[in-house]
This record gives sequence, C-alpha cells and structure tokens, in this order.
Amino acid sequence: MGKDYYKILGIAKGASDDDVRKAYRKMALKYHPDKNKSPGAEEKFKEIAEAYEVLSDKEKRKMYDDYGEDGLRGGMPSGTGEHPGNFTSYTFHGDPHETFRMFFGDENPFQGFFSFGGGPGGGGGSRPHQFGGFGHDVDMDMDMDEPFSRQFGRQGFSSGGQPFHRRKEQDKPIVRDLPVSLEDICTGCTKKMKITRNISQPNGQTIKEEKILTIDIKPGWKAGTKITFPKEGDQTPYNIPADVVFVIRDKRHTQFTRDGNDIRFTAKISLTDALCGTTIYVPTIGGRTIPLRLSEVIKPNTVRHIKGEGVPLAKQTSKRGDLIIEFEIVFPDELSRRAKQILSENLPS
Repeated sequence: MGKDYYKILGIAKGASDDDVRKAYRKMALKYHPDKNKSPGAEEKFKEIAEAYEVLSDKEKRKMYDDYGEDGLRGGMPSGTGEHPGNFTSYTFHGDPHETFRMFFGDENPFQGFFSFGGGPGGGGGSRPHQFGGFGHDVDMDMDMDEPFSRQFGRQGFSSGGQPFHRRKEQDKPIVRDLPVSLEDICTGCTKKMKITRNISQPNGQTIKEEKILTIDIKPGWKAGTKITFPKEGDQTPYNIPADVVFVIRDKRHTQFTRDGNDIRFTAKISLTDALCGTTIYVPTIGGRTIPLRLSEVIKPNTVRHIKGEGVPLAKQTSKRGDLIIEFEIVFPDELSRRAKQILSENLPS
C-alpha cells in the first residue's frame, strides 16, 4: 500500500504548507537520534524527513496525492497515462540529517540556549515595579512559528528542489514607554522592570521565563531617552532575540509641567492682587516654597523666573534650569455699582 506520509507527520491530507513545516519541526526535534535514544527513533527520524521532502514540494505532493507512493517513484498505475508536466520520478536521498540541516540552516537548534545563573541583582530587597508601572507583567509572548516562518520562508528547499540557507534575522525591537515622575527625573532613580519571555528548550518545548531588568535613570534625562537591553526578547533556534527598548516619558504632574530643563508653574491670583500687588508663595519640585513679591501690575502674559529651581542638566547636573511662573488672573463674576465707579474714576481709560 505504500507509506502514508500524512500519517507519519501526524497531519491531515488537506494540511497547509505551514502545517507541514510545523509538523516536521515538531517531529524532527522529538525523534532526532542525538536526543531520542529509544529503539526505532532513528528509523522514525528518517521516515519524517522523507515525508517532509515529499509534502513540502508542490509537484511531489501532487503526484503522491494523485497516484500514491508508486506514482511518486515512477511506477504509474495502469491506465493512468503519462506523468503530468515535466515531473521525474523521486527517490529519497536517504540522509535525514541532511534534510534536518537544510531545514534548520547551519545552526544546531540543540545548542546555544540561554540560561540563568541566578536571580537578578537589586538593592534593598524592595519589590520590583511591574512593567510600565501599571501593575502588569510584560507580555513578550510570540508564536514560536512566527519567527520560524519569517526565518526560513515557505520551505527548506527551492522550487527546483535545491536546498538553500538563510541567515537568522533579528526580531524587531520590543519598545515600551516608561513613565517617570518629574521628581524622579530631578533626583535620578532606579526602576526594576519584570519581563516575561519565551525560551526554547533542547527537547523542543518552550517555557516562559521571568527576568528583572534594572534601569538607572539619571537626573535630567529628557523625554524620548531610550534605554536598550540587547537581545532580551524571545529566544528560539530560528531567531536572533529582539532588543528590549524602554523610552522615557514624562509622567503628568499635578502642579508642574516640564519645558526642557525648565519647570513651569501657573499661579492663580485675583484681579485685585494683579492690579494692586501681593506676595505669593511658589512651590518647588523639591517640596519647598519660595516667597515672590509682586509689586507691579501683573498682566495675563507676565512671567517670572526663579533661577536654579528647574531640572538638572543631564551632562552637568550641578546646574539646573529655571522655575518659570505664569499667571492666571481670576476675574470677579460681578462688581457693585460703587466698585465700578471707583475703578472708572481711578483706572486709565
């Protein structure tokens, strides 16, 4: 009756090309003689390679589907006519290790796996922040077959049946925003971010692994600053792991906004204070308050500067920007007749 290649790979006859590749990958890793020492594993490994070579080639697969193994090897059943197209009979070359090597490229999928030698460092025993500061773990999980299909294309052989190699490509960077408070930007701080990633094992299985990444944020770092952890993404035999990139973002503050190395603060004052003068007490990012005397008329576009109360300069932290005070003048909802008369008599027209 001949060999049932679909049954050997554990797939249905209508399986897609991608299903064929997935099935071969799974079965080849399971029965590879270097890893599977059970009786019959080597013969099974050879059958898997032969099945893959037939089912991954469009012409061979059609011939096998139409006429079975006999037709594939040139022994056409009687009354079936000539082979379609220019197909010539197929004979397995007999070396399943060559098929394995052509499929996985020059890299040995059983070597070079990343492993930890202990837990991450970190001071004080404090609990690390979750990824992004929102109480959720990083989710870097990827379909293991996605990097595989991107790496090796549609099959391990060219359309003409000739094997080809492709170099492994690095996955695209995994980029996450890291909101940082204005206080932390001014003083500097350390953030510990927990990531979860997929790690392939020598037996072909995939496990999820957690790791703590430590980010030392320097005083004065600007929004948009990138911190890159090279090759900390998913690790499989088919990819170069992605870089994990954190991008500093300014966290919204209740009192201040950042403007480069300056800090802006809006002071609300009454119309009377704006016209007649007053003393206001300006908060600073460090928690102090600074008295500021307003003796002249304050207009809506008036600003005042307090030197050295802004954000440190990243490359010269002994120097700081300014604290810039802007004003919001609160007008009364209504005026008495007497107030209107006094203003009319005393204010310039």
